Amino acid sequence: MADPDLNLLVALDVLLTEASVAGAARRLNLSSSAMSRTLSRLRDVTGDPILVRAGRNMALTPWAEAARERARNAVHEARAVLQPSADTLKVEELARLFTIRANDGFVVAFGPALIASVAKAAPDVCLRFAPKPEKTSRYLREGLVDLEIGVQSNMGPEIRIQRLFQDRFVGAVRKAHPLVSLPKIDVNAFISWGHVVAAPDGSLNGFVDEALAELGLKRKVASVVPGFPTALSVALESNLIAMVPALYLLNQQMTDKLHIFELPLTARVITVSQMWHPKMENDQGHRWLREKVREVCRAVS
Repeated sequence: MADPDLNLLVALDVLLTEASVAGAARRLNLSSSAMSRTLSRLRDVTGDPILVRAGRNMALTPWAEAARERARNAVHEARAVLQPSADTLKVEELARLFTIRANDGFVVAFGPALIASVAKAAPDVCLRFAPKPEKTSRYLREGLVDLEIGVQSNMGPEIRIQRLFQDRFVGAVRKAHPLVSLPKIDVNAFISWGHVVAAPDGSLNGFVDEALAELGLKRKVASVVPGFPTALSVALESNLIAMVPALYLLNQQMTDKLHIFELPLTARVITVSQMWHPKMENDQGHRWLREKVREVCRAVS
């Protein structure tokens, strides 16, 4: 029996990712008719329809769903075999776009130093920071981003994780806030004023509320905003209390207008890590980026 055409594996991977003949055709720079012929060949080889009509859209068959991760890993493993060794990587000649998914706290605190360091070593490398509205490994699994940076969550057993640094939350109010005149901001003073909460997912409750509940206390959340910059802006123009990671304030020009204080609650230590898919484990350019991120984080934190 003749070996199957391994080029079909690349097409299968894209089809399973896009779940669309038209989408796969765009990704592979093929016409829709050519992609349809490729799908027919894949159906003959696998003995499975792969994509079936579901209303106006197409849906993956159970076999296709089960094979999606295997196909993706097989393609990336094959590409890794053909990549140059570490000895041949010339960083100064590297021309590549890397996408990093991170929240604005990381970008503000570490982005300037990371961008400058990368530009100095590899002038033709571009760093694109993507927003992180939710925690999911989908972006890594589908190759939409190169790195995910944040607090470790349930990303799946295959995702690689490397610890970068630890941080903590602190409170922030405007310097003319009545709290500033107190010798110490205790928990009762802390909950006597309204709070502005930075939550990309719009959540009203967090670790602060859990800690207060253990004490039989509750705070008033006056506003929920998408990110830390907005929370600080609101705090500067009101008597609301904002909470941000301490390292986030490193590159904030508005810090001189703020009074920063330790939270009168059990400290919550945040461990921030960088995460990537194993398909990029041996990619020399990707490995260089990971080392650069780690180097910058250590220097700044």
